[in-house]
Formats: sequence, C-alpha cells, structure tokens
Amino acid sequence: MKAGVNAEVLAPIIVPPHSRRRAVFKIKSLPEGLHIGFHAARSHTVIDMHQCEVLTPALFALVGALRVKLEPLFGVGEIAELHVTQTDTGFDCAFRWRSLTPALTAALSKALSGLGIARLTMGGETVFETAVPQITLGGVAVALPSNPFLQSTAEGEAALQERVLKIVGKAKMVADLFSGVGTFALPLARIAKVHAVEQDEAALTALNAATRGARGIKPVTTEKRDLFKVPLTPLELKPYDAVVLDPPRAGAEAQVRGLAKCKVPVIAYVSCDASTFARDAAILVAGGYRPGPVTPIDQFLWSSHIELVGSFKRAGA
Repeated sequence: MKAGVNAEVLAPIIVPPHSRRRAVFKIKSLPEGLHIGFHAARSHTVIDMHQCEVLTPALFALVGALRVKLEPLFGVGEIAELHVTQTDTGFDCAFRWRSLTPALTAALSKALSGLGIARLTMGGETVFETAVPQITLGGVAVALPSNPFLQSTAEGEAALQERVLKIVGKAKMVADLFSGVGTFALPLARIAKVHAVEQDEAALTALNAATRGARGIKPVTTEKRDLFKVPLTPLELKPYDAVVLDPPRAGAEAQVRGLAKCKVPVIAYVSCDASTFARDAAILVAGGYRPGPVTPIDQFLWSSHIELVGSFKRAGA
C-alpha cells in the first residue's frame, strides 16, 4: 500500500451495471436541441446521453423525458446542472440554473409533473414536492434533506454496511464520524448505541427524525461538529468500543491523529480516495494500530474511482 503500510487487499466487490442511483447531469441548449448528459473528458462539452450502462433504468428513462419537457424552457446557449437521486418514493432533483420566479415555478411544475419526481428544488427553494423523498437504512425510513450525500448505488451501500458491521463486531458503544443521514449509524444501532457526528445540520436533522419512533434500534445521539477543525479528542473517544469513519475525499487527517493517540479497540475506515486513505492509515499504524484486510468496492463502473473499507485494531482487540 502507499505510505509504507502493508495490508492485505481482498478481491474487489463489483456492483452490477445499471445500478447507479445518483448522478449530476450537465444541461446545455444548442441550436440542434437540448443536450443532457455528462462532460466529455477534460472538456466542457456536454455529451448528449442516449445510452448508459451505469444508471438505473428508471434514472436513464428520466433523462429522456427531461430532454423533451425542458427543451421549450431553455434559451439557446443556456446551461444548467441537475442533481438527481432515485429514492424509495421518487426522484429527488436539485437544479442549479436560474433564479426561481413564480413564472418559472409554474412552468416547471406543469412541464415536469407525471415524471416520478418527488421533489424539485432550485437554489435551496422548493419548486414542488409531491412526496417526501426517503430511503431505508438499517430498516429505518429516512426522510431526506434536499440533495443529500448517499452512496452512489444501493448494492455498494449494502456491501459497505456489511463490511463495517463485521469489523465493528460486538462493540456496544460506537462513534460514527462523518455520519451523514445515517448510512452506517442506523444499521449499527441494531446492535449498539451510536453517537453520530456530522457537520451538515440538515443531515443530522433527518437522522434525528428517523430515529424517533423507530423500532428495534438502540439509542442514537447526534452532534453537529466540523471534524476537520475540531476533531474528537482522545478523552472524548474513551467511552467507545469502535469508531466508524466515512470522510469525504480529503480524508480525516486531523481526526485520525486524535484516534492514533486513543485506545479505541477497533476502527472501520470507509474511503472514496485511495491516497488519503493510505496517508491516514500510516498515521494509525504509527500510533499502534494493526491494519486488517482492505476491501475495494467498485461502484463507479468504468471509471478510476473506487471505494475502500479497511479495519484497524489495537493489540489484543
């Protein structure tokens, strides 16, 4: 492994084609029509997508419908960006486009009705909502904030959850750091008390709401905190039997330096960037942790991106 850490790398888990449930579509109106798709490599050219082996069938079908419905609303040369998540109750869509006006609200509501869109937002304002977008995590329904972070595929998410639960084992108190809406906190709550720490207040609000009245889970507490600037200290980490880390691409260097000085028996580290994972792994190993097997999970088919999950244990754990 990079950074001088030796760890066993297991065979990758590869998600099937037609499984990606989240995408950011680039939109540009050209004289020949509206293009919706992705940027070409190292270019701002929008490739109009008419075939895709990655997106779920429903998400791909939505693109075709949007192309027809949105074209009359765009002026030639106009560009936009549309974030879409396929949820259990419909598509959650967030536009980066124009300023929202009453006229545009009416036009979009009329044009996009009947396409299975549960919620459409623009600039943080709701254009329309026909159902609350929600997903199920650990058997608990979570009502999502607008444009939340989720794993890109349900299959990849399940593989990561299974691996994290296996690493955590029989821990009774778990700190879930960079918790988001509860991708790991809620499955973990089936077996342990969980403290979820996250900077995004909307994500924590969604997680708190999901846990209220949920059956079959142990207590879940939450804390809003910027772990890049204010990581948990060794003293704060002392009560926990296990820690789960799922940081963004920048990794969790500040928090990992605190973990390297603590006595938490087990750490499950989920990463979407191999270089920052290697850097942070080296810090943990220098602090006395033993690296366990690393499992690559390929949920970004035909790209260089990959998800990793690895374990780190104190001697005797």
